[in-house]
Amino acid sequence: MIRAATRQLRQRLPAPAVRLARRGVLGWGWLTADLRPPPEILVVGAQRAGTTTLFRMLSEHPQLRRPTVDKGTGYFDDGHVRGARWYRAHFPLRLRRGSTMAFECSGFYLFHPLAADRIARELPGCRVVVMVRDPVERAYSAYRHELARGYESLTFAEALAAERRRLAEDGRSPRSANRPATFSERHHSYVRRGQYAEQIARFVEVLGRERVHVVDAGLFFDDPVESYVRLQRALGLEEHRPSDVGRWNERPGPPLADELHRQLRAHYEEHDAALARLLGHPPSWREKP
Repeated sequence: MIRAATRQLRQRLPAPAVRLARRGVLGWGWLTADLRPPPEILVVGAQRAGTTTLFRMLSEHPQLRRPTVDKGTGYFDDGHVRGARWYRAHFPLRLRRGSTMAFECSGFYLFHPLAADRIARELPGCRVVVMVRDPVERAYSAYRHELARGYESLTFAEALAAERRRLAEDGRSPRSANRPATFSERHHSYVRRGQYAEQIARFVEVLGRERVHVVDAGLFFDDPVESYVRLQRALGLEEHRPSDVGRWNERPGPPLADELHRQLRAHYEEHDAALARLLGHPPSWREKP
Protein backbone atom coordinates (compact mmCIF):
# COMPACT_ATOMS: atom_id res chain seq x y z
CA MET A 1 0.00 0.00 0.00
CA ILE A 2 2.79 2.43 0.91
CA ARG A 3 4.68 1.53 -2.27
CA ALA A 4 1.61 2.22 -4.43
CA ALA A 5 1.05 5.54 -2.69
CA THR A 6 4.64 6.67 -3.22
CA ARG A 7 4.45 5.70 -6.91
CA GLN A 8 1.31 7.81 -7.37
CA LEU A 9 2.93 10.73 -5.58
CA ARG A 10 5.98 10.60 -7.85
CA GLN A 11 3.73 10.73 -10.90
CA ARG A 12 1.42 13.53 -9.77
CA LEU A 13 3.36 15.87 -7.52
CA PRO A 14 6.18 18.36 -8.28
CA ALA A 15 9.70 17.36 -7.29
CA PRO A 16 9.83 19.29 -3.96
CA ALA A 17 6.59 17.65 -2.85
CA VAL A 18 7.89 14.22 -3.85
CA ARG A 19 11.02 14.77 -1.78
CA LEU A 20 8.87 15.77 1.19
CA ALA A 21 6.71 12.67 0.76
CA ARG A 22 9.79 10.45 0.62
CA ARG A 23 11.04 11.96 3.86
CA GLY A 24 7.64 11.26 5.41
CA VAL A 25 7.70 7.61 4.33
CA LEU A 26 11.21 7.13 5.69
CA GLY A 27 10.33 9.02 8.87
CA TRP A 28 7.49 6.58 9.53
CA GLY A 29 9.89 3.76 8.68
CA TRP A 30 12.35 5.07 11.26
CA LEU A 31 9.71 5.10 13.98
CA THR A 32 8.66 1.53 13.17
CA ALA A 33 12.09 0.16 12.26
CA ASP A 34 11.93 -2.57 14.92
CA LEU A 35 9.09 -4.14 12.92
CA ARG A 36 11.01 -3.98 9.65
CA PRO A 37 13.51 -6.84 9.27
CA PRO A 38 16.53 -6.15 7.06
CA PRO A 39 16.82 -7.89 3.69
CA GLU A 40 17.90 -11.47 3.19
CA ILE A 41 18.77 -11.06 -0.49
CA LEU A 42 20.93 -8.31 -2.00
CA VAL A 43 21.45 -7.62 -5.69
CA VAL A 44 24.82 -5.88 -5.57
CA GLY A 45 25.55 -5.06 -9.24
CA ALA A 46 27.16 -4.78 -11.66
CA GLN A 47 26.04 -1.39 -12.95
CA ARG A 48 24.53 -1.48 -16.48
CA ALA A 49 24.37 -5.29 -16.42
CA GLY A 50 20.61 -5.84 -16.25
CA THR A 51 20.04 -5.38 -12.53
CA THR A 52 16.99 -3.14 -13.04
CA THR A 53 15.29 -5.90 -15.02
CA LEU A 54 16.14 -8.43 -12.32
CA PHE A 55 14.86 -6.05 -9.65
CA ARG A 56 11.52 -5.73 -11.47
CA MET A 57 11.23 -9.51 -11.70
CA LEU A 58 12.09 -10.08 -8.05
CA SER A 59 9.62 -7.36 -7.03
CA GLU A 60 6.79 -9.48 -8.47
CA HIS A 61 7.76 -12.59 -6.52
CA PRO A 62 5.14 -13.34 -3.82
CA GLN A 63 7.79 -14.28 -1.26
CA LEU A 64 9.77 -11.07 -1.62
CA ARG A 65 9.30 -7.49 -0.44
CA ARG A 66 11.14 -4.64 -2.12
CA PRO A 67 12.17 -1.37 -0.40
CA THR A 68 9.31 1.06 0.10
CA VAL A 69 10.83 4.03 -1.77
CA ASP A 70 13.64 3.16 -4.20
CA LYS A 71 15.02 -0.10 -5.54
CA GLY A 72 18.09 0.27 -3.34
CA THR A 73 19.31 2.17 -0.31
CA GLY A 74 23.07 2.58 -0.76
CA TYR A 75 23.46 1.77 2.92
CA PHE A 76 26.48 -0.50 2.60
CA ASP A 77 28.37 2.09 0.56
CA ASP A 78 28.07 5.80 1.41
CA GLY A 79 24.85 5.47 3.42
CA HIS A 80 26.53 3.38 6.10
CA VAL A 81 27.17 6.40 8.30
CA ARG A 82 23.40 6.76 8.79
CA GLY A 83 23.18 3.62 10.89
CA ALA A 84 21.24 0.36 10.92
CA ARG A 85 17.92 1.88 12.01
CA TRP A 86 17.94 4.20 8.99
CA TYR A 87 18.58 1.13 6.83
CA ARG A 88 15.70 -0.86 8.25
CA ALA A 89 13.40 2.14 7.78
CA HIS A 90 13.53 1.47 4.02
CA PHE A 91 11.86 -1.94 4.19
CA PRO A 92 8.22 -2.95 4.61
CA LEU A 93 6.64 -3.93 7.89
CA ARG A 94 6.55 -7.64 8.64
CA LEU A 95 4.13 -8.54 11.37
CA ARG A 96 4.28 -12.32 10.91
CA ARG A 97 7.69 -13.99 11.09
CA GLY A 98 8.75 -16.16 8.18
CA SER A 99 5.97 -15.09 5.81
CA THR A 100 8.10 -13.12 3.33
CA MET A 101 11.60 -11.73 3.05
CA ALA A 102 12.93 -8.33 2.01
CA PHE A 103 15.48 -7.63 -0.69
CA GLU A 104 17.15 -4.63 -2.25
CA CYS A 105 19.17 -3.78 -5.35
CA SER A 106 22.07 -1.33 -4.90
CA GLY A 107 24.38 -1.48 -7.89
CA PHE A 108 27.37 0.24 -6.27
CA TYR A 109 27.86 -2.44 -3.61
CA LEU A 110 29.85 -4.70 -5.94
CA PHE A 111 32.40 -2.00 -6.74
CA HIS A 112 32.63 -0.42 -3.30
CA PRO A 113 35.68 -1.86 -1.50
CA LEU A 114 34.08 -1.88 1.96
CA ALA A 115 30.58 -3.11 1.11
CA ALA A 116 31.32 -6.83 1.24
CA ASP A 117 32.85 -6.66 4.73
CA ARG A 118 29.97 -4.52 6.00
CA ILE A 119 27.37 -6.90 4.58
CA ALA A 120 29.10 -9.95 6.07
CA ARG A 121 29.27 -8.25 9.46
CA GLU A 122 25.68 -6.97 9.59
CA LEU A 123 23.84 -9.50 7.39
CA PRO A 124 25.94 -12.67 7.74
CA GLY A 125 23.17 -14.98 6.51
CA CYS A 126 22.15 -12.98 3.45
CA ARG A 127 22.48 -14.18 -0.13
CA VAL A 128 24.07 -11.95 -2.72
CA VAL A 129 23.29 -11.83 -6.45
CA VAL A 130 25.83 -10.45 -8.91
CA MET A 131 24.96 -9.84 -12.56
CA VAL A 132 27.92 -9.73 -14.93
CA ARG A 133 27.76 -8.51 -18.50
CA ASP A 134 30.32 -8.43 -21.28
CA PRO A 135 32.64 -5.82 -19.71
CA VAL A 136 33.31 -4.12 -23.05
CA GLU A 137 29.59 -3.62 -23.64
CA ARG A 138 29.11 -2.65 -19.98
CA ALA A 139 31.83 0.03 -20.13
CA TYR A 140 30.39 1.62 -23.26
CA SER A 141 26.85 1.42 -21.89
CA ALA A 142 27.98 3.07 -18.65
CA TYR A 143 29.67 5.84 -20.62
CA ARG A 144 26.50 6.55 -22.63
CA HIS A 145 24.48 6.48 -19.41
CA GLU A 146 26.71 9.05 -17.68
CA LEU A 147 26.85 11.19 -20.82
CA ALA A 148 23.04 11.30 -20.99
CA ARG A 149 22.84 12.21 -17.30
CA GLY A 150 25.23 15.12 -17.78
CA TYR A 151 28.02 13.58 -15.69
CA GLU A 152 30.39 13.13 -18.63
CA SER A 153 31.71 15.58 -21.22
CA LEU A 154 34.58 13.68 -22.84
CA THR A 155 34.43 11.34 -25.80
CA PHE A 156 34.58 7.66 -24.89
CA ALA A 157 38.19 7.39 -26.08
CA GLU A 158 39.13 10.44 -23.98
CA ALA A 159 37.27 9.07 -20.96
CA LEU A 160 39.12 5.74 -21.20
CA ALA A 161 42.46 7.55 -21.38
CA ALA A 162 41.52 9.73 -18.37
CA GLU A 163 40.02 7.02 -16.16
CA ARG A 164 43.10 6.06 -14.17
CA ARG A 165 43.94 9.70 -13.44
CA ARG A 166 40.35 10.51 -12.53
CA LEU A 167 40.07 7.60 -10.09
CA ALA A 168 43.39 8.45 -8.43
CA GLU A 169 42.93 12.21 -8.28
CA ASP A 170 41.99 12.36 -4.59
CA GLY A 171 45.22 10.53 -3.65
CA ARG A 172 43.63 8.26 -1.04
CA SER A 173 43.15 4.52 -0.93
CA PRO A 174 39.46 3.62 -0.58
CA ARG A 175 40.37 1.17 2.20
CA SER A 176 42.46 3.71 4.10
CA ALA A 177 39.51 5.77 5.32
CA ASN A 178 35.80 5.35 5.81
CA ARG A 179 35.07 8.06 3.27
CA PRO A 180 32.39 8.69 0.65
CA ALA A 181 33.09 7.61 -2.90
CA THR A 182 34.49 10.30 -5.16
CA PHE A 183 32.52 11.64 -8.10
CA SER A 184 34.73 9.76 -10.56
CA GLU A 185 34.48 6.49 -8.65
CA ARG A 186 30.74 6.67 -9.07
CA HIS A 187 30.52 8.10 -12.58
CA HIS A 188 33.79 7.56 -14.46
CA SER A 189 34.88 4.01 -13.54
CA TYR A 190 34.04 2.55 -16.95
CA VAL A 191 36.86 0.02 -17.22
CA ARG A 192 37.52 -0.87 -13.60
CA ARG A 193 33.93 -1.83 -12.82
CA GLY A 194 34.18 -4.55 -15.46
CA GLN A 195 37.06 -6.27 -13.64
CA TYR A 196 34.55 -8.57 -12.04
CA ALA A 197 36.68 -11.32 -10.51
CA GLU A 198 38.44 -9.10 -7.99
CA GLN A 199 35.10 -7.62 -6.90
CA ILE A 200 33.24 -10.92 -6.62
CA ALA A 201 36.15 -12.46 -4.74
CA ARG A 202 35.63 -9.99 -1.90
CA PHE A 203 32.10 -11.30 -1.39
CA VAL A 204 33.11 -14.95 -1.71
CA GLU A 205 35.87 -14.45 0.86
CA VAL A 206 33.58 -13.07 3.57
CA LEU A 207 30.23 -14.76 2.78
CA GLY A 208 31.29 -18.08 1.29
CA ARG A 209 30.79 -19.28 -2.27
CA GLU A 210 27.39 -20.79 -1.52
CA ARG A 211 25.93 -17.37 -0.65
CA VAL A 212 27.20 -15.56 -3.75
CA HIS A 213 25.15 -16.21 -6.89
CA VAL A 214 26.60 -14.96 -10.17
CA VAL A 215 24.25 -14.42 -13.11
CA ASP A 216 25.71 -14.06 -16.60
CA ALA A 217 23.55 -11.41 -18.30
CA GLY A 218 24.36 -12.76 -21.75
CA LEU A 219 22.87 -16.13 -20.87
CA PHE A 220 20.12 -14.65 -18.72
CA PHE A 221 18.61 -12.55 -21.50
CA ASP A 222 18.82 -15.42 -24.00
CA ASP A 223 16.08 -17.13 -21.95
CA PRO A 224 15.12 -14.82 -19.08
CA VAL A 225 12.23 -16.82 -17.64
CA GLU A 226 14.12 -20.11 -17.35
CA SER A 227 17.23 -18.29 -16.13
CA TYR A 228 15.13 -16.56 -13.49
CA VAL A 229 13.62 -19.87 -12.40
CA ARG A 230 17.12 -21.32 -11.93
CA LEU A 231 18.11 -18.31 -9.84
CA GLN A 232 15.01 -18.71 -7.68
CA ARG A 233 15.97 -22.32 -6.96
CA ALA A 234 19.49 -21.25 -6.02
CA LEU A 235 18.04 -18.64 -3.65
CA GLY A 236 15.63 -21.12 -2.07
CA LEU A 237 12.53 -19.41 -3.45
CA GLU A 238 9.38 -21.02 -4.73
CA GLU A 239 9.04 -21.00 -8.50
CA HIS A 240 7.36 -17.91 -9.90
CA ARG A 241 7.19 -17.29 -13.65
CA PRO A 242 6.73 -13.66 -14.73
CA SER A 243 4.21 -12.98 -17.47
CA ASP A 244 6.41 -10.41 -19.19
CA VAL A 245 10.13 -9.63 -19.16
CA GLY A 246 11.41 -6.36 -20.58
CA ARG A 247 14.86 -4.81 -20.69
CA TRP A 248 14.21 -2.00 -18.25
CA ASN A 249 16.67 0.88 -18.10
CA GLU A 250 18.19 -0.15 -21.43
CA ARG A 251 19.92 2.67 -23.33
CA PRO A 252 20.55 1.78 -27.00
CA GLY A 253 23.19 3.73 -28.85
CA PRO A 254 25.60 3.71 -31.79
CA PRO A 255 28.06 0.81 -32.03
CA LEU A 256 31.46 1.00 -30.38
CA ALA A 257 34.39 1.74 -32.71
CA ASP A 258 36.32 -1.41 -33.65
CA GLU A 259 39.67 -0.14 -32.38
CA LEU A 260 38.28 0.72 -28.94
CA HIS A 261 36.50 -2.63 -28.85
CA ARG A 262 39.80 -4.46 -29.53
CA GLN A 263 41.61 -2.34 -26.97
CA LEU A 264 39.10 -3.12 -24.24
CA ARG A 265 38.81 -6.80 -25.14
CA ALA A 266 42.58 -7.15 -24.79
CA HIS A 267 42.56 -5.32 -21.45
CA TYR A 268 39.94 -7.68 -20.01
CA GLU A 269 41.60 -10.91 -21.12
CA GLU A 270 43.32 -11.62 -17.80
CA HIS A 271 40.34 -10.39 -15.78
CA ASP A 272 37.96 -12.62 -17.73
CA ALA A 273 40.31 -15.57 -17.23
CA ALA A 274 40.20 -14.92 -13.47
CA LEU A 275 36.42 -14.77 -13.63
CA ALA A 276 36.34 -18.09 -15.50
CA ARG A 277 38.40 -19.70 -12.72
CA LEU A 278 36.03 -18.30 -10.13
CA LEU A 279 32.92 -19.50 -11.97
CA GLY A 280 34.35 -22.81 -13.14
CA HIS A 281 33.59 -21.98 -16.79
CA PRO A 282 34.21 -19.12 -19.25
CA PRO A 283 31.74 -16.21 -19.22
CA SER A 284 29.41 -16.08 -22.22
CA TRP A 285 31.28 -13.27 -23.98
CA ARG A 286 34.47 -15.34 -24.06
CA GLU A 287 32.65 -18.30 -25.61
CA LYS A 288 31.60 -16.27 -28.64
CA PRO A 289 33.59 -16.85 -31.88
